[in-house]
Amino acid sequence: MDSALSSPPAEAPEHPGGSDTDVPADAPSGDASASGSPAGEEPGAVPHAGVYLSGDRSQTLVKLLVAGPFGVGKTTFIRSLSETEPLHTEEVMTRTSASVDDLSGIRDKSTTTVAIDFGRLTLPDDYVLYMFGTPGQRRFKPLWQDIARGAMGALVLADTRRLSDSFEVMDMIEEAGLQYAVAVNTFPDSPAHHPSKLREHLDLLPDTPLVLCDARDRDQATDALIALVGHVLALTAQETA
Repeated sequence: MDSALSSPPAEAPEHPGGSDTDVPADAPSGDASASGSPAGEEPGAVPHAGVYLSGDRSQTLVKLLVAGPFGVGKTTFIRSLSETEPLHTEEVMTRTSASVDDLSGIRDKSTTTVAIDFGRLTLPDDYVLYMFGTPGQRRFKPLWQDIARGAMGALVLADTRRLSDSFEVMDMIEEAGLQYAVAVNTFPDSPAHHPSKLREHLDLLPDTPLVLCDARDRDQATDALIALVGHVLALTAQETA
């Protein structure tokens, strides 16, 4: 199994306006704000990625996707991690959707995400992660593509009861040019497999992180996100070296 983070994150680049203590008092409000919104965006808009000022220090704001097939635990994952009240758009499943969506292995599921889940998590070194949970059904692909714009990477949740359902999601992520890690959500009744067998079944590249986690457990979910962030930062460092 790949380690979560083999080296500390690379130092964040300096803010274009200089250090976080060297900002002119009369700087335009659009350059940086206490809320961290970059210039040119509406107040409260979530930035894609970059370094912005927040109070008296700089923060690296990172947009990440939490992706995976229908019913894999994306909403639970974000709810477990978010330091703010998570935004979620779940609706009760109708008989019509139940006849369209594959409920194999998740017969007890009664709700589904119809737009996005959203949460925020701050890591050490002032990395602020904005987590966007994407709908898992194929009919939401246009919405998925909109949500994916500007993301730094994606964490793909998988279920060993239906691993093949993850292929379509991984294909869309690769088409979008995003790096990703895989977190296998260990449901109580899901069969256990050795990580090497999981990597083989999912056809993962040798350097793609694979972790096992319980989406309900905050520490395990955090480790999964750290694996993704470490992977993306390492690849970015290689590309810029």
